[in-house]
Amino acid sequence: MRQARADEYAEFAAARAGHLYRSACLLTAGDTHLAEDLVQEALGRIYVRWRRVSRVGNPAAYAQTVLTRTFLAHQRRRSSTERATAVLPETAAAASDATLRLTLLDALGRLPIKDRAVVVLRYWEDRSVQETADAMDTSAAAVRTRCTRALARLRDLLGEDIGAYARP
Repeated sequence: MRQARADEYAEFAAARAGHLYRSACLLTAGDTHLAEDLVQEALGRIYVRWRRVSRVGNPAAYAQTVLTRTFLAHQRRRSSTERATAVLPETAAAASDATLRLTLLDALGRLPIKDRAVVVLRYWEDRSVQETADAMDTSAAAVRTRCTRALARLRDLLGEDIGAYARP
């Protein structure tokens, strides 16, 4: 029985790891190393509670919530020796929209962490206001307020015509 649960968890983790990693990259504004750490920590927390999590109606949503809360907790406990930087690490331009991606990651990185989490959950994860509120352990009104402010800030950072960053 124990091996069957371990196999079930391994299958779940393999299926969800890529999606969690992409979400974590957005939450961390492109910090791939931190994103990997967050995914590992989230999957570790899920493993410890897998018996209960596997009975949940939607373990994938539960995993996303754990990832988001892990990210927010990490930002709260950031060591005083760590310093945020305005310079993104060099990355290979794999796609034609590299300029757009870097611009968006830079803009996301300039948002406060809770605003960034709201934008990622609402618009990348396509979650409802209530689902986002539940994931962030806050009220729906706070999510709506943060969405409005975060989108206004992104418009200020990116300009009204985001299409100018995309290649024709």
